[in-house]
Amino acid sequence: MPVRRLSSSKKTKAKPAVASKLPLRDLAVYLGLLLAILLVYGQTAHFAFVNYDDGEYVTDNPHVRAGLSLASIKYAFTAIVSANWSPVTVLSHILVAQLFGMDSGAHHLVNVLFHALAAILLFLCLRRATDASWPSAFAALLFAVHPLHVESVAWVSERKDVLCAFFWFLALYAYIRYTERPEWRRYLAVVVLFLLGLMSKPMMVTFPFALLLLDFWPLRRAPFPKVIVEKVPLIALAAAASVGTLLAQRGAVQEGLPFDFRLRNALFSYLAYLAKLFWPSALTVFYMYRNVPLWQALAGAAVAAGGALAAFLVRRNYPYLLVGWLWYLGTLVPVIGLIQVGGQAMADRYTYLPSVGIYLMLAWTGAGLIAKRPRWKPAIVTLAAACGLLLMLAAHHQAAYWTNSEVLFQHAIDVSPGNYVAKLNLGTFLGQSGRGAEAIPLFEEVVKQIPGDPNVHNSLGILLADQPGRVPEAIAHFTAAVRLDPDYFEAHYNLATLLAQVPGRQGEAIAQFEAAQRISPRPEIAQKIAQLRAR
Repeated sequence: MPVRRLSSSKKTKAKPAVASKLPLRDLAVYLGLLLAILLVYGQTAHFAFVNYDDGEYVTDNPHVRAGLSLASIKYAFTAIVSANWSPVTVLSHILVAQLFGMDSGAHHLVNVLFHALAAILLFLCLRRATDASWPSAFAALLFAVHPLHVESVAWVSERKDVLCAFFWFLALYAYIRYTERPEWRRYLAVVVLFLLGLMSKPMMVTFPFALLLLDFWPLRRAPFPKVIVEKVPLIALAAAASVGTLLAQRGAVQEGLPFDFRLRNALFSYLAYLAKLFWPSALTVFYMYRNVPLWQALAGAAVAAGGALAAFLVRRNYPYLLVGWLWYLGTLVPVIGLIQVGGQAMADRYTYLPSVGIYLMLAWTGAGLIAKRPRWKPAIVTLAAACGLLLMLAAHHQAAYWTNSEVLFQHAIDVSPGNYVAKLNLGTFLGQSGRGAEAIPLFEEVVKQIPGDPNVHNSLGILLADQPGRVPEAIAHFTAAVRLDPDYFEAHYNLATLLAQVPGRQGEAIAQFEAAQRISPRPEIAQKIAQLRAR
């Protein structure tokens, strides 16, 4: 008797693959992220450049203004701009200048474009690594619209931030693909994108550390000795970039600050950034350095260590808490202030990439609650939507402060009345706008705060010299500037020019012109000296 094949008594219809639904869902997420970002940052198309690094990077940089050429490309790879070697960033500024000239709106919108691409790439990375669409979308939305990220997007000089994030997430996506099928070509793509990120901003040095965290969760890869060895080329590149950055920033490092002073500020900053992530108020372009009390530093250390310990204890059931918290702590290390570069105590832009760790924790905690308590889903989804909307409104409001230098620095003064950096920049803007009378009180306040800065005395002297009846005050400030810095050419020249106009002080004017001539010999100065002697 022939053997009969067993068959099902009834046929079942094949279910459509789940993946077929993903493109439409993904498209909705992409469009949602783009729309949210445009609603927040579309206004930057009408923003001006600001007098805070934008001059050095773009408006006063002849190499950038000249557009793309072999000479400008060479400049991008050899120049140290604003104490940073970031050739990819400089090239981006050159290319935008080539395409759009000095149209400030175009320069701003390029920042917005890279921010949007970074947000979409973050979603792609998380969704591919976890296969969880909505938590990935929520984390990407927080990244896209959080007010703390306004500084990175609405400030043309922070092109380096959005470029670094773009290459960070692009390299991360390449790494996830590599873990799916390890081969040298895919690994090479990770290395190349990592290098491009390093050449955008040195903040990229923590990228290998972030990969190790993701190996633990959500990728759940091989035991740690193997995955560490795999990262050796990336770690070596990060180490080389770190050394290069320290060399490039030698002139900007604040060596006079004691280590315990910097350590207390660094520990407190971990807590301060976290507070601003959850309640983004009193955001400003420049946070003044202060002597952080010991108890505040200890509170920051307790939160950092306590959070790490708690996340470690629950790592088996909630691995995303450990990964997110260590991502936040670890990626902040280069900018936390242990090596203090610049005069700021902290900066909103420093949270641009580190905050992703907190967003992971929030998104997957919400997803976990929904999985355990399905009845809570409407409330959690409503809360998430409300958070996104409120953050969008706050970010739109915060971005408006970057309209121009006057609005930006007046807001900084309103937030922190003792902010002398904001007063200097606002005063400079007013002076250059023909509003010297309004600028003088600001510079006078700054002189009281930092009387030992010759540049402030010189700037105040220039403003006073243009005001009727205030030449004696201008002379006093130029005199203070040359006393503080005997090699200050401009102050000597300005002082000599004013003294030459005062009857009976020609001899003093000649002495000041001679001092300027010794510092920087120029034919016109020699001519002025001869004219004064001939009187």
